[in-house]
Amino acid sequence: MAKQPVSLNVRLPRYESPRNEWRKKLHASIMTALRDKGIEYTTEQKLELRITLYLAEPDIKFHDVDNRLKDIMDSLQGRMGGSKKEQLHKRLIPNDRQIYKVTIEKKQPPIQSHGLGHLEIRKYS
Repeated sequence: MAKQPVSLNVRLPRYESPRNEWRKKLHASIMTALRDKGIEYTTEQKLELRITLYLAEPDIKFHDVDNRLKDIMDSLQGRMGGSKKEQLHKRLIPNDRQIYKVTIEKKQPPIQSHGLGHLEIRKYS
């Protein structure tokens, strides 16, 4: 039986305020990519995230990578505001405790990116 794929590459939508709206767009993009590749993460998997955020001036000086990382990780868990007790959106990763490594950087967008960043989810080794 063939192994289920684990690695996923997703283009991230441009950041927009309010942050919960961006989280919803992130969630939708990631969920579509997971569905297209037939990937469903389990609680036993150890994962790694590689993130590139493309931010133009003056946004690149304004945004902190830790805040954008929090947005991405919360969207992976289906958190887009509201009560933590009530799960309104599907969890794409069962729990962010299973993320063992994160690499995140922000940079000026190359022309061909159209301002869309990158997220890679892969097996942690």
